[in-house]
Amino acid sequence: MSAVLRNPKLWIALLCLLPLGRLIALGLGGGLGANPIEFITRSTGTWTLVGLLVTLSVTPLRRLTGRADLIRYRRMLGLFTFFYASLHFVTYIWLDQFFDPAAIARDIVKRPFITVGFSAFVLLIPLAVTSTHAMMRRLGRRWQHLHRLVYAIALLGVIHYLWLVKKDLTEPLLYGGALALLLVLRLPWGVAALNAASTRWGRQAAGRKPDGVKPAG
Repeated sequence: MSAVLRNPKLWIALLCLLPLGRLIALGLGGGLGANPIEFITRSTGTWTLVGLLVTLSVTPLRRLTGRADLIRYRRMLGLFTFFYASLHFVTYIWLDQFFDPAAIARDIVKRPFITVGFSAFVLLIPLAVTSTHAMMRRLGRRWQHLHRLVYAIALLGVIHYLWLVKKDLTEPLLYGGALALLLVLRLPWGVAALNAASTRWGRQAAGRKPDGVKPAG
């Protein structure tokens, strides 16, 4: 039992389920506001975007900290992102459009933010389907090329949010800034800066002695 509790994946999974638990608790307690459908749609959409950014942050954090094991959690984070994207999509087609294909098609064509959001969700599907180790082996190098779609998906997610919000753009712009930073850190000089910072911090840590003992000399 203690070994299970020490498993980081368990705590990451529980953390990722907190937004869903909050929605359920609010729903049962009548705390979803005057427009529950809009509340659920906004919440699941926000956590989808947060999931995308957190998933994209794994590689920069791995380079910065030198912890190669962080990569083991990226797939889980990506699948939870797809989970919230699916909840977002199902909320829209079920509670908002009542499974009306004609109404959904008109929305996709006539409302740009719906078009962009729908495109992002469609692009997420092959990434989720090919997230297994078996698919990685089967696709080989093509797997990496396919999963680079996550950059376009994250960009579409930010645009979807920007076009949805009509007045206060602060929050979507913050997400856009975070995405821009994560993309910059994937450029050659961004990677070099992360590696240099990691090396510098590693040297500083190696120069310290336990219990506050200073190095001799």
